[in-house]
Amino acid sequence: MSGVFDEKNMMYALGKYLPSGEKIIAGIHACVSESQVNGIFTDCVLEDITLFPSQGGGEIKVRRLKYSGYDIYLGVTSRCLVIAECEDNRHLYKFDVDLDPKIVAVTKVREAFSLKDMGTCYPLEEIRRAEIRKGWMGSVKCKLEMKNGDTFKLMFPKLGGLGGGMPHHAQYRDEIIACLSKQNV
Repeated sequence: MSGVFDEKNMMYALGKYLPSGEKIIAGIHACVSESQVNGIFTDCVLEDITLFPSQGGGEIKVRRLKYSGYDIYLGVTSRCLVIAECEDNRHLYKFDVDLDPKIVAVTKVREAFSLKDMGTCYPLEEIRRAEIRKGWMGSVKCKLEMKNGDTFKLMFPKLGGLGGGMPHHAQYRDEIIACLSKQNV
């Protein structure tokens, strides 16, 4: 767990999901208590939790859920919110759920795609609401709701772990909170 509180590890993990040309402005370790991520995929087949392109494949509607705590890295760029799990976690996957293609973007699968990578990068303008309030012992609680129905219940700790592996945590946390607060306007 100590490797979680390391800015180099964080930047590496977040970098895997950065859109081309984007750079992390601020990143922190955060805790998620509940999450829901939705996806609609076409022209694919599902094998285990990986989608593979297939011209004869159909449409797959999936909701990835987790109702227990897990650690993430949360970063912002000038245009995006990026989320990377600190460790490999298990999630509940529900298929053939009722998702509206007018709300949830339909993605044509062109290469192998793991459902573990759903919900890792959002344009800032896709944030419908960021409810921010004070938490216990200096923490900040944040409930994020995206326009496509994805939700995250987050907690931003006051400190970035012991040992000084995240020396910019307080500054970056303030920058992320300011960025998310702007999305509520």
